[in-house]
Order: sequence, then C-alpha cells, then structure tokens
Amino acid sequence: MRVALWFLGLFGVAVLLALFVSNNEGTITVFWPPHRVDLSLNMVVVLLGLLFLLIHLALRALAALFALPGQARSWRVRHQEQAMYATLLEALSHFVAGRFLRARKAALEVLAREAAMAHSGEGGAAAVRLRVMSYLLAAEGSQALQDKAARDTYLQQALAQSASPGALGVREGLLLRAVRWSLEDRDATSAQDWFGQLPSGVARRTVALRLRLKLARLARQSGPALDTARLLVKHRAFSDVSGRGLVRALALENIRDARDPEQLQRVWHKLESAEQAMPEVACLAAQRCLLLGCEQAAALAWLLPVWERMLTAPEGLTPSQKMSLVQVLEAAFASAVDSAWLVRIEQAQMAQPGDAVLQYLAGVACLHLELWGKAQQLIKQALPRLHDHRLAARAWLMLADLAQRQGDSEHAASAWQQAAQLALRQDD
Repeated sequence: MRVALWFLGLFGVAVLLALFVSNNEGTITVFWPPHRVDLSLNMVVVLLGLLFLLIHLALRALAALFALPGQARSWRVRHQEQAMYATLLEALSHFVAGRFLRARKAALEVLAREAAMAHSGEGGAAAVRLRVMSYLLAAEGSQALQDKAARDTYLQQALAQSASPGALGVREGLLLRAVRWSLEDRDATSAQDWFGQLPSGVARRTVALRLRLKLARLARQSGPALDTARLLVKHRAFSDVSGRGLVRALALENIRDARDPEQLQRVWHKLESAEQAMPEVACLAAQRCLLLGCEQAAALAWLLPVWERMLTAPEGLTPSQKMSLVQVLEAAFASAVDSAWLVRIEQAQMAQPGDAVLQYLAGVACLHLELWGKAQQLIKQALPRLHDHRLAARAWLMLADLAQRQGDSEHAASAWQQAAQLALRQDD
C-alpha cells in the first residue's frame, strides 16, 4: 500500500512538472554590458537546481575532509577501548579459571592502558567504573594469592575511585567484598568495621544478610545470628530443610550459651513458637533448665508440646529425639514426680502398652514414688524391648538398685554385670 501511494505521488509530481514546463513561455534576460543573454525560465530552474546540488556536494566533501582528524581520533579511541575490554575479559577468564596471578597482571595492564588514554585526554565516559573494576579484580587475585598487603592497597585505590560521580553504586559492592575477605581471614573486628560502613538499604539485602550471619557466628554472637537466620529464611535464601536446620542449630547454640536461669528464660521467650516446638530445642532447654537450677515446672512445661506430639503422631519424633525426651523427663523426675505428669504417663502407657519406652518411663516414675514392686515389674517388662543401649543400661542399674534394696545380692550383682556389659558395648 505504501509503495502504491509513493508511485501515485511520483506520477502526480511528474504531471505537474510536465504541465509547468510545457506551458511555461517565460524568459529571463541577463544584462552583462555589453552583452545580453536571454534564457528560458525552464533552463534557469534546471541550472539553479544543478548549482544547488553542486554546492551541496562541495559542502559535504569539505565537511568530510575536516572531519577526518576527528574520525581518526575516534577510531583510535575505539581501538584502545576494545583492547582494554578484551584485556579485562581476559582477566575475568583467568580469575574464573583459577589463574589468579595472570588475572592480576591482566587487570594491572587494563589500568596501564586506561592511564595512557587519560594522559592523552582520550578517556571514555566509563573510565571510572573501568578503573574500579580493574582494581577490584587485582584485589581479588591478591586475596586468592594470600597477598593481603597488595589486596588492601588495591582495595583502597578502588574505594578512592568509587567516590567519583561516575562510579555511583560500585562502592557498595567493594564494601561487601571487603566484608567477605575479612570473614575469610577470620577477622571479626575488621569485618564488623567494613559492615558498619554499608548503607542501611544495602545491609538488608540477602547477600548482606548472609555476610552478617557469618559475621555473627564468627564473633560467637548467637542471638544476632539467630535473628539474621530468621530474616534469611523469610527471604527464602535457604531451602525449607536447610532453613529449619540452621535455625534449630542456632537456637541450640543460644540455649547452650545461657549461664544462669534468668538468661535461659530470656532466651526461651525470644524463641518463636515453631522453634520452641522443635524436640531438640525443647529437650536441651529443659535439660539446661534442670542443670542451672530452674524450677522443675518450667522444664516440664517446655517439654509438654513435644510429649503431646509424640503421643498424637508417634512417627513425628525420631528414635534419638524420643530417647532425649525420656532422658530429660527421667532427670526431671529425680527430684519429684509431678502428679499431672504421672497421670499423663499412665494414660499414655495404657493407651500404648506395646511401647517399651513409655513402659520404662512409667517404671521410672513409680521408682521415684517408691512403688518398688510396680517399678520393678514395669522395668523388667520393658527391658527386653529396649533397643537403646544407654536406656537398657539405665534399666539394669535400676533393677540392681531395687534388688539391693530387697536384699537380693545375687540378682543385684547380675544386674550390675549386665549394665557394665551394655556400657562397654556402648563405648565400642
């Protein structure tokens, strides 16, 4: 359609020109004393057109002639920039391939080429960023070569260049790299100093949160490490399994760091409900609570969600988690057996009579309540089905104690022997 319109337009112009030329009888007379020249109007129009075309071509030729030095300079700058970028790519290739010394040499060559261009006044618009990235590559190569003095020198030069208006946004990356290098050197103080220079917006990025987590763990700051891990989990920086494992490990570390009952209470109340319901966390918190002299009721209250989880979903706890729960409850019952927990244990044991662990725990409760006969009966029934050597050894020790109380030295000695054999097997 467009081509057809063009043809129609050309035909229209041709018709107009034909009508103008065929009916145009005008003449133009040029007097140049003593001469007189008569020209038709059509000829004058053609000559003026040719003159305009000639002047236009002459001006274009002059412009192209005068532009030759600028074009030569532009070609030279482009050639040098291409050489610089090729050298920069070579430095990146060497760095990725693990040839760190060659990478540093290539980065320094880029800087030398850029300095020569700047000295001749031919620096490009991205010269500042190019210098910063070259210094950063040289610093990365020095870090890989364990040349810390050269790394710090190149880093300071890169930071100085990043202060220029043409390098906005590059400084943040330099500070993040400086934090990472300090963490690799296990220098928590230097890493904290570099991290403090990050803007607040950058410090909330996922990569910065990962560095903060490593920094907190290096400085043994378990509380801030746990808070940072929670943020990373919310930002989906880890998979679900890895995130839960990391949070669980940090929660356990916070509990282990508690040195008195008040500190342990603060740590426990700072944990989220999902973290408090983790079997390992609850068991360790209750164990530390009993060890630090907290009230027995607090430790048992922390264990209650894990206990209910074990009863409602027997497969919800692994065998090791179940053993940990039983051992902590056994330690809690050493001082006194809570009546509510005694009812819970009896109801659970009657609901699941085939569960040897619950039967053993009921026997332990009866033992602490001085119900010797019932305790001995329950422990004897549970003993053949206890697969955990530590729990079985504890059961034999209780049977030995009960036999000794009854004056049965022969059975007491046999039980002591069985407990010793299980302890030796456990050590092996």
